Amino acid sequence: MRLRVVSYNIHRGIGLDRRFRPERIVRILDHHAPDLLLLQEVDDGAPRSRRLDLARELARELGYPHVAVGHNVWLRRGRYGNATLSRFPITRERNIDLTIDARKRRGCQHTSVLVEDERGPRSLEVFNLHLGLSARERAEQVGRLGRAREFSTLGHEAACLVGGDFNDWRSLLHPVFTETLRFSCATERHSGRNGRLPTYPALSPTGGLDRIYYRGPLRLIGARGCRLGVSRIASDHLPVVVDFDLS
Repeated sequence: MRLRVVSYNIHRGIGLDRRFRPERIVRILDHHAPDLLLLQEVDDGAPRSRRLDLARELARELGYPHVAVGHNVWLRRGRYGNATLSRFPITRERNIDLTIDARKRRGCQHTSVLVEDERGPRSLEVFNLHLGLSARERAEQVGRLGRAREFSTLGHEAACLVGGDFNDWRSLLHPVFTETLRFSCATERHSGRNGRLPTYPALSPTGGLDRIYYRGPLRLIGARGCRLGVSRIASDHLPVVVDFDLS
């Protein structure tokens, strides 16, 4: 079956014009109509985003029946983190703490998604993360993810996605995923000057910070960045759109 996945750092719904306009995020996501949506920087109860539970608001506007939220950062009022929206049932979820020492709190939200078609139900393991700003911090965070029980107990034959905002400007984590952990990178380009789909900064993207890695019975059909004009201002990142065949 065909499965469309989008990863998007929505910057709390606040665009480059410094205006909170969640309707722009809705327009972008509705255009691409993903089956599975991995969001980062999603507010809940913060004054800057009208105290909305932004994950639930987006799910309601876009018609996603299944939502899981992993809060990482607590503000004076409100909090924010990662959110996974799915058209398929989420059977299990846990927010894996990736915070290193006294640095900014980070996390990876794990969800088990039950995908069902005419061939029956299958589980898809999804890891939605937002890594730190330093290379050493990111390396430690990936090591912590690899030791988490949800990740370490998975066989290589299991359908698995790891996506989100990697903040990996120099692609130092790429060989860790592709060689050590035996993933493939859906957002890697095999031609052109930039090896990854550029997503940051949104207005004139040069860095491939937002990525999706996959493993198991998933065949890549295609991957692209968003070309809608509104996406250049709706957030400081562009979303990545990836189509798979789950065989």
